[in-house]
Amino acid sequence: MAILQDLEKRGLIHQITDKEGLEKQLVENQVTLYCGFDPTADSLHIGHLLPVYMLKRFQKEGHRPIALIGGGTGMIGDPSGRSSERSLNEDSVVKGFSEKIKKQLANLLNFDNGENAAVARNNHDWLASMTVIDFLRDAGKHFGINYMLAKESVSARIEQGISFTEFSYMILQSLDFLKLYEQENCTLQIGGSDQWGNITAGMELIRRSREDMDEDVNVFGLTVPLITKADGTKFGKTAGGAIWLDPEKTTPYEFYQFWFNTDDRDVIKFIQYFTFLNQDEVDGLAKSVAEKPEERLAQKRLAEEVTKVVHGQVAVEQAQKISASLFSGDVKSLTGQEIEQGFKDVPTHHMAKADIGLIDLLVETKISSSKRQAREDISNGAIYVNGERNQDLHFTLTSKDRIEDTFTIIRRGKKKYFLLRFQ
Repeated sequence: MAILQDLEKRGLIHQITDKEGLEKQLVENQVTLYCGFDPTADSLHIGHLLPVYMLKRFQKEGHRPIALIGGGTGMIGDPSGRSSERSLNEDSVVKGFSEKIKKQLANLLNFDNGENAAVARNNHDWLASMTVIDFLRDAGKHFGINYMLAKESVSARIEQGISFTEFSYMILQSLDFLKLYEQENCTLQIGGSDQWGNITAGMELIRRSREDMDEDVNVFGLTVPLITKADGTKFGKTAGGAIWLDPEKTTPYEFYQFWFNTDDRDVIKFIQYFTFLNQDEVDGLAKSVAEKPEERLAQKRLAEEVTKVVHGQVAVEQAQKISASLFSGDVKSLTGQEIEQGFKDVPTHHMAKADIGLIDLLVETKISSSKRQAREDISNGAIYVNGERNQDLHFTLTSKDRIEDTFTIIRRGKKKYFLLRFQ
């Protein structure tokens, strides 16, 4: 199946310019395409994954992707999809963010793939050295004010107010397309649906800048849809905040669980978006959702596939081990690292490395409200130490009850976990 047909079948094309012309280019030539990633934080999050997967899809078909890091545009801020001005970061901060994002993209795209190896570029390289006069003469003259005001990223902000800084963002992004066209023969820009105005503005700048050269310009734009969830909540957000690709900010276990907890109504759409499974496999998983939703086979496959791409196969196996241990209550088999991942958000108490009676421990950590309640909890079989029920009122925790001499896991009842960290 041709790549555009596959993208359409997966529901991944929101807008496209000159579809027939792009199809022809994709069949006859190796196309160089790019997508931009502004470094507004020290990590990408799952909201960035869809365009990354698009670059991967084109690369798998033999085309050449460019991951453009917005070290220059990140100093300004994109007004698209926002109702207020962004806070401007210092140059050193943006530079640090850019380096971290470049490393993440290197793990997600194939930079060692011969003729169609992915390329990382940074628009700070050309934007930082441009003078105001160059900016106005070489780029600004090609943009009419009415043309810019008509773009949604600008028009949506007129009533609330927009600074000249963010108003100019469209021109800066257009310069990116022009520079990559000139330097890399890049003819396709992709992005989220909110980037349509910026993408088409870049195409227009390339055409206008080539008017006097009698050059046949074939450039294209393509956007992916805004991801919506069936329950109306925002994709990629949880009660704990964004789902980051950095394992230090969102652990691989938390990342896996996010995908595993996908709503039945969304899971097949997300499989189409975020995996490379063929249509027969997708149809089989759709059947399992319809006939045996309680088995969650589609969610499990989705979580496996995305976690493998972002964190690797070892992280998948580790996340599944943690999940199985928590479900069965057999937590003794977990390593210290796995405990830190799986129990990151449970109440944690720091303890000195000393023997302590179970009753005193329960009261000191407020797992039980009083000694009387602690005795009742123990006698009633509500207390588990490292997954094993403990009904001994005279039990004392010693070093043998510490996993890797650091952790003890207490459970009260069926689901209330508490983590003890001994130092």
